[in-house]
Amino acid sequence: MQFGVSAPFRGPLAKPETIRNIAEKAEAWGYGYLTVSDHIVIPKTVEAKYPYSETGRFSWLDVGGSDCMEQFTLMAWLAAATTKIRLLSSVIVVPHRNPLFMAKSIATMDVLSGGRIAVGVGAGWMREEFEALGLPPFEARGQVTNEYIDAMKAAWTEAAPRYDGDFVKFDNIDTDPRPVQDPHPPIWIGGESMPALRRVVSHGDGWYPFGSNPKFRMDTVEAYSARRDKLFELAEAAGRDPATITLSYNCAFHNEAEQPHRDGGRLSFTGTPAQRAEDINVFADAGVSMMILNLTANTESEMLDRMEGFASDVMPLV
Repeated sequence: MQFGVSAPFRGPLAKPETIRNIAEKAEAWGYGYLTVSDHIVIPKTVEAKYPYSETGRFSWLDVGGSDCMEQFTLMAWLAAATTKIRLLSSVIVVPHRNPLFMAKSIATMDVLSGGRIAVGVGAGWMREEFEALGLPPFEARGQVTNEYIDAMKAAWTEAAPRYDGDFVKFDNIDTDPRPVQDPHPPIWIGGESMPALRRVVSHGDGWYPFGSNPKFRMDTVEAYSARRDKLFELAEAAGRDPATITLSYNCAFHNEAEQPHRDGGRLSFTGTPAQRAEDINVFADAGVSMMILNLTANTESEMLDRMEGFASDVMPLV
């Protein structure tokens, strides 16, 4: 099992010296991944329903401030600030950027980092952000996402890259340098819905769900396993070996204090080091090989304490 932690990209911790210190400590303490989130602009009014909130309310609007660093820029900066830890986009909202720009940027980051980039992708949820950026229609975001992923793969792997889709077309170009990783950096599909599961099968190297989506709650190993089995059924129906799909998990509700589960008992990944390690081992038995944990805090010292505590108290038990 490998573990990851989110790099600050907004708020009071989003300062160069703080981000660098957190990244360096994560690497030193044995974390395998640093994640970076994605927003380009934050509309002042958001009516779209945020999928990872019980109420659908986008919490940024309530805590003040809408600052956020650009994802690709921060990932490149982190590549220079570290030497071993992998960098995961968590997740790229694929329709937000031209696919050739993304292919070039990701390939460049992969070269500069020595092959340490993992590409988490999603179709997006905030209509207002799509409209502000002047993107293809929000309703077409699923098709746009699939086409852009295919176009990036063509740019990375084909000797004479070309693509002819409804939303992207190119031919007679070269796209060197190509990524270090062969055939390209792994693409992990974020999401829990049926369209997301189908995208894992058709376009992904791995599945990267969040456990806290109220519509597809996966805060127990039984719930996770049921959704995993649905993914595997889709893979088998499409003629793909489920064993070729990497299973990961984003645990936004990880906490050192025991929390109650809505259906009774203890919420997974909360409580003592032994309890959390037991939960992690159970998910590992279900096939999960990488887990992102919520170790964020309001101050740098608090976040470092949480990171060090997990590394020293929980990791050895897994």
